[in-house]
Amino acid sequence: MFERCLKARQFEQAIGIALESYRLDVVEAAINESGKATELLDYALKVCHTLIVSMHFRHEVLKLLVKLYTSAEEPDYINICQCLMFLGDAEEVSAIFDRLLRGSEEDALLAYQVAFDLHENEIQQFLLQVGELMAKKQPQEPSAEEGAGGMDAGDGNQGSSSPNCLLSGRYTKLRDIISGTTPIKLHLDFLYNQNHADLQILKNIKSAIETRNSVCHSGTICANSLMHAGTTVDTFLRENLEWLSRATNWAKFSATAALGVIHKGHLEQGRSLMAPYLPRDGASGSPFSEGGALYALGLIHTGHGSSIRSFLLDSLRSSSNETIQHGACLGLGLASLGAADEEVYEDLKGTLYADSAVAGEASGIALGLLMVGSAHQGATELLAYAHDTQHEKIIRGIALGLALSVYGQEEDADTLIEQMTSDADPIMRYGGMQALGMAYCSSGNNSAIRRLLHFAVSDVSDDVRRAAVMFLGFVLCSAPEECPRIVSLLAESYNPHLRYGAAMAVGISCSGAGTNSAIELLEPLLTDAVDFVRQGALLAKALVLIQQPESVTGSFRKHLEKVIGDKHEDTLCKLGAILATGILDAGGRNVTIRLLSHSRYPRMEAIVGMAVFTQYWYWFPLTFFISLALSPTALIGLNADLKVPKLQVQCSCKASIFAYPEPVTTESKVSVAKAPTAVLSTTAKAKARKERESKKQDDGKTEDLAKAVEAEEAMETDDQAPSDEPEIHMLDNPARVVPAQEKYITFPQADSRYIPLKNSSTGIVMLRDLRPSEPVELVASEAPNARAGNASAGGEANPTENEPEPPQPFEYVPPS
Repeated sequence: MFERCLKARQFEQAIGIALESYRLDVVEAAINESGKATELLDYALKVCHTLIVSMHFRHEVLKLLVKLYTSAEEPDYINICQCLMFLGDAEEVSAIFDRLLRGSEEDALLAYQVAFDLHENEIQQFLLQVGELMAKKQPQEPSAEEGAGGMDAGDGNQGSSSPNCLLSGRYTKLRDIISGTTPIKLHLDFLYNQNHADLQILKNIKSAIETRNSVCHSGTICANSLMHAGTTVDTFLRENLEWLSRATNWAKFSATAALGVIHKGHLEQGRSLMAPYLPRDGASGSPFSEGGALYALGLIHTGHGSSIRSFLLDSLRSSSNETIQHGACLGLGLASLGAADEEVYEDLKGTLYADSAVAGEASGIALGLLMVGSAHQGATELLAYAHDTQHEKIIRGIALGLALSVYGQEEDADTLIEQMTSDADPIMRYGGMQALGMAYCSSGNNSAIRRLLHFAVSDVSDDVRRAAVMFLGFVLCSAPEECPRIVSLLAESYNPHLRYGAAMAVGISCSGAGTNSAIELLEPLLTDAVDFVRQGALLAKALVLIQQPESVTGSFRKHLEKVIGDKHEDTLCKLGAILATGILDAGGRNVTIRLLSHSRYPRMEAIVGMAVFTQYWYWFPLTFFISLALSPTALIGLNADLKVPKLQVQCSCKASIFAYPEPVTTESKVSVAKAPTAVLSTTAKAKARKERESKKQDDGKTEDLAKAVEAEEAMETDDQAPSDEPEIHMLDNPARVVPAQEKYITFPQADSRYIPLKNSSTGIVMLRDLRPSEPVELVASEAPNARAGNASAGGEANPTENEPEPPQPFEYVPPS
């Protein structure tokens, strides 16, 4: 069969059959004999990630592909490094970077592009290893004395030191990319400068909800944080300090934590922004505000918390208040996401073993965040403690933490999954469903799908059944068109928990895709008889429709407005509508929810954030974890200095199709349905007789009147006819490019100074300068750190806010 395929030059079929039969020698032979090695290598890589079930065999295939990519005339370093990332070979990746940085300027550009692509996959432990290796290889820059001596000695010494400076500068730039400093700053500037959040929508929600309804009050604060996620704009909070001060106890904790979502990524000033609310020596503030501030600090520094690690550890060790410990644990877990730090692990474990329900739940989740994807050996110990403790909150935290620790482990996690799914405690079985979804995330594994469906229809616990259906969305997130078909029958189940799970599964797997089959499945659930099913359907539809054109989302926005304004609507449903409004306009209408990177690999941080977000069912402050899944819809072109040059890209469609929604200019008026007026039969008869008589009189005038109306409408149309909108328009760098718009984007080729290093219409793209001798014109943008002040969750003015200017000197003359 192989020989027949090779003779007929059906190389794709030969590779497919060879992979199914585990014949790597045939794969290598087919690629080498084809004469089109690059195309077949890309095809084999795609098949490897989508169709091969065994993770161990997949790694063997990746090793072969790395060998074949490397032996090509022009090695594809982007795909080589992606393969090495999945193999965990940080040493080889750092060697490739070292080789590229020591080459030409174009080689250095390629190194930067590879680094940006690796950072997008968010495998933190791997990135930390690469960063440490690059730090060891970086050449030292010459000191000022050496530089001066070199200049005095003549051109020879100067020439020998200059290349060393250039190489060291390249290393510094690459390490800034790998560590996240550069991409986070670029996205922060983009979200701040392009912010189009509509404050009138929040004002309408605030006026529509009841004053005493603390659930909707907290929901509105959360919606505001999502609408301004990463923009650093907290205008709504500062304008409504008195309203904000109504938050008490855990609502105050959430309100303070919301600032972390707004300022997410503001690494330089994150701690100073939260300073008024953080624990201070010798000062006792509200534990809820202090705990929320520690949680917010973790949200700001998610996955990049080396600068605040020691502060969070000290806060955890020095406090005996369980609320502050709760915030410190969540903050530590977020700041050390995927770092597998042993010192942090021991401190969190100590907090867990203190057997405090509130602090223990957070420490269980934080342990999972810290060890995400590492399958830590402490799982057996945590399982044993979950059976010993009497606190359900601690058991639930441990279950979620264990599920996060097996992220992406596939069959290697089967032993732990079997232990959890066969446990007598329904909370541990619930965690087993989460572990199945995390271990086989984006794999589309048939065995995992079969097991989740089995528990969805057979377990005695509604919570377990709901989780089994919901986490199908994570397994199928790489094939969003399949999920609605698989859960369609469950969406019609008599059990409302299954209907809720089906809605959320579709929302997770089809997030940001705008899939028609997903919208059709969710539509009947919006009018379900059970309130939490309607809540799930509203959230899921917002996840599906985020960053879709206004022609698609307009009717859903009106439905959300109606639900929020209906005084007879259930509180749970109102909360879902408020959060859905925040999701729909997240990040100033410049972000989408993207569980896969642009290269179609799973984004660890996004998937973890979405998994923890689903636990808002039990603990509302976990809602903020959805901010981890937000990804800017930006096309940012960079030159060799990692600066943003002035450049335009072409979009081959009308500008209005993907434009921002029109702002809401007036306060919405909620219409209340009136009861129908009773009409007597005699009145109806008299009215009908009168209409017949008037019709006879007007018959002669009808035709003339119709002609006059048509003529008037024609005149109005001629007067108000808009000019034809061009079919092509240009976008300035950096540009907002939503997912549905990506296929229309092209870089101009004729007479263009810059051309992209790789064929991509979104994300961060390195640009090759064809006219390097000409002066560079850069894009001017206002940095968010130029702003001062933020809102207090307690309702007081921020003490760090800029004081007004003092008055001019004057002489006081008392009245006589």
